[in-house]
Formats: sequence, structure tokens, C-alpha cells
Amino acid sequence: MYDLFFRKFNERVALTSEEEMLIKQLLTPKKLRKKQYLLQEGDTGKSICFVEKGALRAYVLDEKGNEYITAFAFEGYTIGDLYSFMNAAPATLNIDALEDCELVLLSKSAHEELLQKLPKYETYIRLLLTDAYIMLQRRMTNMISLPIEERYIAFSEMYPTIFQRVPQHMIASFMGLSPETLSRVRTRISNKK
Repeated sequence: MYDLFFRKFNERVALTSEEEMLIKQLLTPKKLRKKQYLLQEGDTGKSICFVEKGALRAYVLDEKGNEYITAFAFEGYTIGDLYSFMNAAPATLNIDALEDCELVLLSKSAHEELLQKLPKYETYIRLLLTDAYIMLQRRMTNMISLPIEERYIAFSEMYPTIFQRVPQHMIASFMGLSPETLSRVRTRISNKK
């Protein structure tokens, strides 16, 4: 367990074996079955979650119960309700498993301890947050400025294997499209090839 977590960490910030041991002592492994929740709206997000294996989605519900997917997380990704985690506030997101998952959790107290004891951890978190902000900015820019077909192509490049792992209606939700519109876009693009 933790192999991918430490590989991704070391790609950004090189750790000594002692630093890895310090972090490892504070991590908690967790397995989720498909459709099992990691977090539900209203609960408090008590941990940051790193995906070792599997796929998750984060979504919100409107007053009619319609789902709006805000994020997907695959191997090597981190997911959570950051506002809830940082402020011990009720979560606005639901996060559930799209596949059986092996996860690595880091609690708020462990996060705070590592921020105090390990400057490299703070650097790693800063890099993660920077990447997350850049992805969010790209997504927002694409949503408001690109034609649907170009948005689909950009999405496909960002998540090359997603169509084999995630149902089309969920992809449509994430892209802000109806499933029918997404189907038409995919057909038009495949006909151009």
C-alpha cells in the first residue's frame, strides 16, 4: 500500500526514508466498494484522500435531486471537500466510488502535524493546491469560451481513459451537457476522423 502515493510525492518533492516513515505512520489505508460513499453532504470532511487504485466522483445535488458532478479522481489523484476539511464545516460535496477503490487517507490532525514537522510536506501541499487551481481555471475557461466539440476534445486529452471507466451520463454531467448532446458531439467528432 502507499506505493503510488510516495511515487507521486517523490516526483514533486524528494523525501528521505526517514521522512517517508514519518508520513507513513500518519496515513490510514481505506478500501471502498463500488457505490460506497467516502463523504456525504452534511458530514464533516475529516481527511484528504489520495487514490491508490480505483475511481471516485464528487458531486452536488440541487433541490430537485439532480446530480452535478464537480470532479473525478483516478489513480494518483487527490480528492476531498477542502472547505469542509479545513474549516470542520458540513460538506457540500458527496464523494462516492465508481469502482472498487484502495485509498490513502490523511486526517486533519496528521495534516497539521506534517505541516509543523516537515517543510517538504508543506511544499508538496502547495504544489497540489496550485495544480488543482490551474485545473479548475482551465475547466472554467473551457466551459465558458470553447465550443462544445473543442471542450470535448480538451476533456478527452485531460482524461484519456475516462470513457472506458465512467458512464457517459456522468461525463456529460461533468461537462455541463445533457447525455444526448454529448452523444451527438462524440458522433460528430468520430465522423470527422
